[in-house]
Amino acid sequence: MSNPVAAAQTDGSRQPRSRALRQRILDAARVTFLAEGFDVSMDAVAASAGTTKVTVYKHFGNKEALFAAVIDAELDHALDEPARLVASRLAQSSDLRESLVSACRAWVAGIAAPDMISLRNLVVGETRRFPGLGQAWRERGPQRFHPVIAEALRQLTEQHRLSIHDIDLAVLQLSGLVVSPNLIYGGYGDPVDAETRDRLITSGVDMFVNQYQYRANV
Repeated sequence: MSNPVAAAQTDGSRQPRSRALRQRILDAARVTFLAEGFDVSMDAVAASAGTTKVTVYKHFGNKEALFAAVIDAELDHALDEPARLVASRLAQSSDLRESLVSACRAWVAGIAAPDMISLRNLVVGETRRFPGLGQAWRERGPQRFHPVIAEALRQLTEQHRLSIHDIDLAVLQLSGLVVSPNLIYGGYGDPVDAETRDRLITSGVDMFVNQYQYRANV
């Protein structure tokens, strides 16, 4: 007769090992995809992770699902800090400009890091063959982060600290000012230098705040 307590203990000990193996596969897949592109074999991914192809398929099902999981993990890592800064500080800050600059610095540092730009370029290049990759990027990137900014801007508008009629458009404009130049030039293999990147962020925030600052009717 089986021992339920022993079985539960065994399952509990397997879970951390399974999570560690899954993470090892994700780390290996990220490095391998970035080095060799999406057409790399699952055998190569498995070898890099120190496991078997069968194990990789057991955890992720297929290559597209594995790549989507890499996208999820990398975007979570890139956007956690800017999302935290926007959600916890922006609408409550006494210094709106400085808090927005800090959030945008974290945003750019995460999403425009060299490996993130390479991953984004790889997704763009494969979206025609595998539309699910583009969908995964949108869902874990813009569709996750933009609503966080939108909510903060809505609160600032209600507080009469900003005056924004089309908040969704304003989020895209802010992204265009501080993020897009880094993605565009970094995508060509010649990233913007640190000084220029910070000037883009600070001047972009200044233009944004000046455009949408609240002006009481007189």
